[in-house]
Amino acid sequence: MMAGTGGTRTSITITDPQLLAQLRSAPDQVELKDPEGNVLGRLAVECLGKLPPGVKSPFTDEERAEMRKERTGRPLKDILRDLGARG
Repeated sequence: MMAGTGGTRTSITITDPQLLAQLRSAPDQVELKDPEGNVLGRLAVECLGKLPPGVKSPFTDEERAEMRKERTGRPLKDILRDLGARG
């Protein structure tokens, strides 16, 4: 979570099981409020392979599925061998 200005990162460890369950079940964005309802901040729930809110992919779901099927490139062992040869 980002806090303050200037891109400083602050890490907050959450230990409350109920709060953890709420955060884990959040679909996209979470608005954090104090008991009086004042917004403390907003965070986007990170999901692997999911675009941030408001961003639309130029590819359809079908196109992305086809792209995942394509296996191009070099085997990892070849890449590692070439990197090792560079010294």
